[in-house]
Amino acid sequence: MKSILTFFLVLLAFCLSAQDYPESYMCYKAGSDIAIDGLLSDEEWGKANWTSKFVDIEGDKKPKPKYKTRVKMLWDENYFYIAAELQELHIWAKLKQRDTVIFYDNDFEVFIDPQGDNHRYYEFEINALNTIWDLMLAKPYRDGAPAINAWDIKGLKSAVKVYGTLNNPKDKDKKWTVEIAFPWEVLKECAYQGRKPKSGEQWRVNFSRVNWEVEHKDGKYHKKINPKTGKTYPEYNWVWSPQGVIAMHQPETWGYVEFTDEIVGGKELTPRIDQDYPAKIELIRLYTLEKKMYEKYGKYFNKITSNYPVLIETTRKQFLISIQSASGKTWYINQESKLWTE
Repeated sequence: MKSILTFFLVLLAFCLSAQDYPESYMCYKAGSDIAIDGLLSDEEWGKANWTSKFVDIEGDKKPKPKYKTRVKMLWDENYFYIAAELQELHIWAKLKQRDTVIFYDNDFEVFIDPQGDNHRYYEFEINALNTIWDLMLAKPYRDGAPAINAWDIKGLKSAVKVYGTLNNPKDKDKKWTVEIAFPWEVLKECAYQGRKPKSGEQWRVNFSRVNWEVEHKDGKYHKKINPKTGKTYPEYNWVWSPQGVIAMHQPETWGYVEFTDEIVGGKELTPRIDQDYPAKIELIRLYTLEKKMYEKYGKYFNKITSNYPVLIETTRKQFLISIQSASGKTWYINQESKLWTE
């Protein structure tokens, strides 16, 4: 019976749509050094595959983005490399001070959860001026964690190339490209065993692009105002792996990046499917129900209907939920949405 259930859940994982199972990417090793100049002209980038095009953060609920965005990834012994291409007819940026809220401009964002446990993850934002905001989160905002803005990625390299003219509304631009080199020496701080990934291991990663409606006045770009409200129109949020809601800080729905020692341009590999993913999402569903019931009744409940055999332990202010996944592992989640297995 257990083998039949395992087969069914694994088969289900393969059949899930892009909105039900996250995007995935095989990250190959670079065979030579990569110059971080924003040009994406290194031979190694030419061998790497693009991700799928970005979609709206809510997925199929919303129309496709009007501008194409896509990403490539590579790694070596020292860095995790990101290359991004963002098509745009009018490229603008105003913010120049590091660690300001970069998404007030049009920006490109990277999210990295090394252990895939929803806790201790990184966020990085960059605009067309190559102004950056790097921060760490101990846990998601939904669980009460503030952003640690004082945290900096020492040894980071980044560059931007604008194909057009920056902040000039008189013409039409083509795109801007971004290159980033994240040093493992920093990323490994929140990684399993305090190290960079081994071949075959997966990290949870996602990318986001914030894009505002703009208009031209007095030779400058201005965010477009909704005449009915007197406020700026809400920004577009375009992402690699859709979230289902307008919220980037739910790492359980980020994409899977699998690292391999194979050199880029050689053997073609396919990222493995996480057969435990359905169990993890069920734990998130149960976590969400517990939170809602606590808000309504002032307590957690130790009995909730689930398609999985589930064990719930509660106290007045805490809970621990465990279920067995298709792989036979027991997975846990607590009141701060931390996911882990033993």
